Amino acid sequence: MRIQEIQKQVDDWIGQWKDGYWSPLSNLARLTEEVGELARAINHLHGDKIKKDGELQGNIAEEIGDIMFVLVAIANSMDIDLEESFQNTLEKYNVRDAKRFEPIIDVEK
Repeated sequence: MRIQEIQKQVDDWIGQWKDGYWSPLSNLARLTEEVGELARAINHLHGDKIKKDGELQGNIAEEIGDIMFVLVAIANSMDIDLEESFQNTLEKYNVRDAKRFEPIIDVEK
């Protein structure tokens, strides 16, 4: 699925509600909450933090999906094309980090 399709699906879902998009600042707070939930789930599975008695196991894939939804909502509310934004980011990384890391050496070449 293309990112533009994802943006349209989020727009269609939010468009069915009278209040529409939340403000970017409210969505940023929501994003922060979701990232915290992801951090908690990862920490319980891969970190040193032990879950509390009776605490449910977090679902990492679900938390990432929640984060994606909120990021798309923020972008949509601010008329940002995420495909273009992501391509620009990849270009920036390819230039800035071209010699930053050690490449994998292909022994067959």
